Amino acid sequence: MSRLPDPVAQGLSRGWRVMGGAHARPPERMDCDVVIVGSGAGAGITAELLTQVGLDVVIVEEGPLRSSRDFHQLESEAYPQLYQESAARKTADKAINILQGRCVGGSTTVNWTSSFRTPTATLAYWQERLGLHDLDPSAMSPWFAQAERRLHIGDWLVPPNENNDLLRRGAVRLGMAAPAILRNVKGCWNLGSCGLGCPTNAKQSMLVTTIPAALERGARLLVETRAQRLEHDGERVLGLLCVPVQANGDVAPDRPATRIRARHYVVAGGAINSPALLLRSKAPDPHGVLGRRTFLHPVVISAARFEQRVEGWQGAPQTIYTDHFLELHPIDGPMGYKIEAPPLHPVIFATTLSGFGCAQAELLAQFAHTHALLALLRDGFHPDSPGGRVTLRRDGSAVLDYPLNDFVMDGARRALLSMAQIQFAAGALEVMPVHEMARPYRTWPQAQQALQTLPMKPLLTKVVSAHVMGGCAMAARAAQGVVRPDGRHWQLENLSVIDGSIFPTSIGANPQLSVYGFANRLATGLATQLTGRTPVLA
Repeated sequence: MSRLPDPVAQGLSRGWRVMGGAHARPPERMDCDVVIVGSGAGAGITAELLTQVGLDVVIVEEGPLRSSRDFHQLESEAYPQLYQESAARKTADKAINILQGRCVGGSTTVNWTSSFRTPTATLAYWQERLGLHDLDPSAMSPWFAQAERRLHIGDWLVPPNENNDLLRRGAVRLGMAAPAILRNVKGCWNLGSCGLGCPTNAKQSMLVTTIPAALERGARLLVETRAQRLEHDGERVLGLLCVPVQANGDVAPDRPATRIRARHYVVAGGAINSPALLLRSKAPDPHGVLGRRTFLHPVVISAARFEQRVEGWQGAPQTIYTDHFLELHPIDGPMGYKIEAPPLHPVIFATTLSGFGCAQAELLAQFAHTHALLALLRDGFHPDSPGGRVTLRRDGSAVLDYPLNDFVMDGARRALLSMAQIQFAAGALEVMPVHEMARPYRTWPQAQQALQTLPMKPLLTKVVSAHVMGGCAMAARAAQGVVRPDGRHWQLENLSVIDGSIFPTSIGANPQLSVYGFANRLATGLATQLTGRTPVLA
């Protein structure tokens, strides 16, 4: 793989204007047409579209610039280099572990490539309940289609690995549909290490698509640079203060800050960091909605042991799903959930499964025979599912408080039951729900009885998330959200938010394509407003 072309290295050799970290030191003052905070899904799409119409763009990324030559399929390297808080970001009570990217390309650099359009039921809810009348599937379809063409999102024609095929076989035996997941890949080697950075540049992340396109058109990229504070007068943003940071996220004491002045400001740092930036900036929030209604698709996990080798680290990581349990109840009824099969790697496996000492050693000895399912709980559609709230610690860093209340934990219990049933239907020798008080169960009736009585409490039930949404919700009225339906901030006229933080509920599916489609729509509108020219993503 070391002989493969590295498009980032080639771009740097051609003179891409990258500053910060090991690159050139940024100046203390910069001017541009638009500054974009972040470099992930929303930021990347926005940067490509704005540079396409000739705007001078500066991109500010807190994480480092890493590329395929740095991706060695090693968890020990990937987590501290590419993830927020070394893949150990947690909610305020430590009950939920959150995986988010912290590098150029953001979470698109480290996600598992699963691509779903925003479900029709979600868009209908936003239209009917929240007044977002322009977001019907027919109106959004062209924006999704362009993103799909640009990022090579399509059918995965390779047979699923055993980890995913067990989900398919178990679901089919129970009469449930289990279709394949679209993936954003081009020339994929089927290695299975998507979450550690793609060493072959097959994954069509922002790192190898939109960010390079923007840099080729003259955009400037600041890396290892934190957007600390927007300076404003209550009606307009006047500047952005940025500080250099070290690899561990601490401010670099020996390097000066940079102030960026722009015509327009785009916040696209993700659904924890974007609200945090606005909170640090004391952005107007007359209705007290900033940082609230932040959603996670809380995830519960069920492991199982099979007689045959599963080798969940081999092959495309997440290619089969079932929405059977999303469709059993109304969207605003008991919490529904989407079931998928995640990849298994040793560090994540060891730190996620319950037990320690001899008990965990026994689990690790069966690693090659272990299968896993996860359930994404669809939060945000019921009064008892208000999500969480982003606030600031004393040092100005972000923290998410997300209470796991009885409504959420009822969904978690039902999800653990559903996954165990599927695993036994697929032929599991034993099923191990990831819960501190669970033990391996050898039959479905035994697991069913146990799971109906286990206490479903935070820290006992293992909960994780890789999908953070909300906190800067778009809304038809200022009292309901932070931004207008076009992404513009309700109070600061030259500020837009274009990332997953604008979603007023969770999506109910892996959100990357939703972010791409909405970013395409909003950034195209912004480009037209600023220049009178209309770009086309693909």
